[in-house]
Amino acid sequence: MNAVQDLLNKSDESRKAAELLLQEGYVEFSVARAYYAMFYIAEALLLDKGLAFSTHGQVIGAYGKEFAKTGLLDPKFHRYLKDAFDFRNKGDYDILSEVSETDARNTIQWAEEFLTAARGYLAR
Repeated sequence: MNAVQDLLNKSDESRKAAELLLQEGYVEFSVARAYYAMFYIAEALLLDKGLAFSTHGQVIGAYGKEFAKTGLLDPKFHRYLKDAFDFRNKGDYDILSEVSETDARNTIQWAEEFLTAARGYLAR
């Protein structure tokens, strides 16, 4: 397998882990895993273009530039990625997190939609 496919597989596993964590009531950890599922997708898409970055902010920004602004993929995925990053930061770093079960469910759904779109794009 190649690195792009490995990242997509890791994304799928991370999304599944997010679902399990949510079922067990670990909302904040679920959101973090769902965010990482989307982060791995963005990394895979950028890597397919020969681009690699070292920070989350760089990956998110480059994804927006390369895919959202160009219309290669629906710009909603960039918004999803940014919102999920915010949820993950709240869940990981805020003592009194405001991440809800609905936020977690939405983020898991976004990850699933993003993975489907990324696979379609890469299959072109």
